[in-house]
Amino acid sequence: MKLGIVGLGYVGLPVALAFAEAGNEVVGLDTDPVKLADLAAGRSYIEDVDDAELAAQAGRLSATADYADLTACTAIVVCVPTPLSSSREPDLSYLREAAAALAAHLQPGQLIVLESTSYPGTTREELLPALSEGGRTVGEDFYLAFSPERIDPGRSDHTIRTTPKLVGGITAACTERARDLYAQICDTVEVLSSPETAELAKLLENIFRSVNIALVNEVAQLCDRLGIDVWEVVDAAATKPFGFMRFDPGPGMGGHCLPVDPFYLAFKAREHDFYPEFVELAGKVNQAQPEFCVHRIERSLNGAGKPVKGSKILILGAAYKPGIGDTRESPALRIIALLRDLGAEVAYHDPFVAELPAQGLESVDLEQGLAAADLLAIVTAHPGVDHEAAVKAVPLAIDFRGISRGFDDADGVERL
Repeated sequence: MKLGIVGLGYVGLPVALAFAEAGNEVVGLDTDPVKLADLAAGRSYIEDVDDAELAAQAGRLSATADYADLTACTAIVVCVPTPLSSSREPDLSYLREAAAALAAHLQPGQLIVLESTSYPGTTREELLPALSEGGRTVGEDFYLAFSPERIDPGRSDHTIRTTPKLVGGITAACTERARDLYAQICDTVEVLSSPETAELAKLLENIFRSVNIALVNEVAQLCDRLGIDVWEVVDAAATKPFGFMRFDPGPGMGGHCLPVDPFYLAFKAREHDFYPEFVELAGKVNQAQPEFCVHRIERSLNGAGKPVKGSKILILGAAYKPGIGDTRESPALRIIALLRDLGAEVAYHDPFVAELPAQGLESVDLEQGLAAADLLAIVTAHPGVDHEAAVKAVPLAIDFRGISRGFDDADGVERL
């Protein structure tokens, strides 16, 4: 089978590789010339895919920027970004561009599957009209389904194959075709009644996490006022073998889903005169967490008789989670911006993020950064970094990830 993958980012490239490993000829499409050049040279730009894996599938996996190269594909999986606009509303511009391009090249009998996270109704309201132009009938002339991505960058315990796949088609025939497609690369495929059900299931998965992270972040702020160690509180609660699921506090949420999904659901709900206040509040709490972290940095510096303005602050970790270089919606970016607004001299070190072009920063050598810093803030606890040595090398340190618990002689380290 020949397959197309539209969008070769953190979702699309692993999916493309999985289908190639299953014996399919795969054509990946992306508009980013840097990604296309890397793939042509056999270089991976994603931590979950290494160069050797690409090399092993070189005969089956190719990349292009031309939608015409997808005309011979039996099925096409769409994995384009669905970010938020500057006003925190859904930005479907990438999806609409892909839909228009696919409609212009759609062939009889092709299956189109959307994996990009969006609000319930997106597949039916955005993709279906575009693909139906010219009198095409879904379920007969072409097939359309939604199957949410469930990739968690950086983890190896749950893979594309072992994570159950949800599929919901516009028609029963669409659903069956999508089920057969994913059965090649997933051990379990769960068939749902509609695309809307699958779209909302994806949002629920991530909003569940968003709400619980907001809860524990709010508890962390309360613990700060009460003088109680929030990490000890969480550890204690987690000893209960039932009725409690552990979530850890931190500097805020990042990534391509968790900070975005509550706003997608709230947007759709408002169209139906429903206001999910609980969901929206969780999003607001998590969005505000970097400001609380900056307040803690201010307070720490003040305690040492230093103003924020002119102080040298080293941010340890710029990615949104450990072990990867993804900075999308990373709380580190907001913390850096807020500190700069206060006049601080900010540097960062991240072994996975070489530069932050929008901020005009490059990752500094860790030893040099520590030697110059008035304060160290651990924002992302990457593996391979000696955090214990780092906190001992600076006059002041704040740990927003709780990694310093158990360090020898680390009593002077402040924690969230």
